[in-house]
Amino acid sequence: MATAKKVPAKKAAASKEVPAKKVAAKRTPNAAFMKALTPSPALAAVIGAAPLPRTEVTKKVWEYIKKHDLQDAANRRNINADDKLKVIFKKDQVSMFEMTKLISDQLK
Repeated sequence: MATAKKVPAKKAAASKEVPAKKVAAKRTPNAAFMKALTPSPALAAVIGAAPLPRTEVTKKVWEYIKKHDLQDAANRRNINADDKLKVIFKKDQVSMFEMTKLISDQLK
């Protein structure tokens, strides 16, 4: 009779153990985003003249866009500029990604 070889136990069983999840430290906001910046007169016509952090400026511009229904109907990522926004954007239509760059140029 032939003797059967012992097959070593597979290590896969050990790797199936789920490692304990790391508890993520609470993220603190970046100070650069929280710094209050003064809007230019053109931007102040849309969001007000009070100094605001960049995050709040973007939120207020989006509130204005939604209030005045300025998102393009066919492509919602584009914003159609009205008279106040044309001064900031310098063109009739911009993408939402382009908008944040143009807005940051209007902050000091």
